[in-house]
Amino acid sequence: MSGHSKWSTIKHKKAIEDAKKGSVFTKIAKKIQIATRRGNSDDPVINPFLRQALEEARSVNMPGDNVRRAIEKALGGAEGSQVEEISYEAYGPGGVGLLITAATDNRNRSGGEIKQIVDRGGGSLGAPGSVAYLKHIQPVPMITLTGGDKEKCQRLIEELGEHEDVVDVWTNLEP
Repeated sequence: MSGHSKWSTIKHKKAIEDAKKGSVFTKIAKKIQIATRRGNSDDPVINPFLRQALEEARSVNMPGDNVRRAIEKALGGAEGSQVEEISYEAYGPGGVGLLITAATDNRNRSGGEIKQIVDRGGGSLGAPGSVAYLKHIQPVPMITLTGGDKEKCQRLIEELGEHEDVVDVWTNLEP
């Protein structure tokens, strides 16, 4: 038996699952806010960015109240700070290019945290425009990576993806 009571075990497991769902819902809410502002409309029929974000919200069973709050916040109806979209460019292990898109309400906090993750993963942040062109080129590595470099880069991408502000990570690393 794994503890004093079965309810205690269930409670702890549920808390972990709820925390994971909450972080996913937060990321999608930020995407919805950005999509609403980018398309200048809260109508998914005329705003393709919002339509795509709403499809993603449905795929993870995000509650409708959370979706409505995110749209209201983007239109300025709800109180709170505005979420903005920022792109960071970095080079990972082995020179692999990374284009990191983040949605945050605090640029300074996100920038520092993302820089710390990239540095810890063996990479470095690049200047604006140093990696952005990779998004338009087919995702094929420009250099041959050894097994160790490829694994390090994949771990770095996974760690960036777990950060609450990071929305997307584009790379030229072959899957």
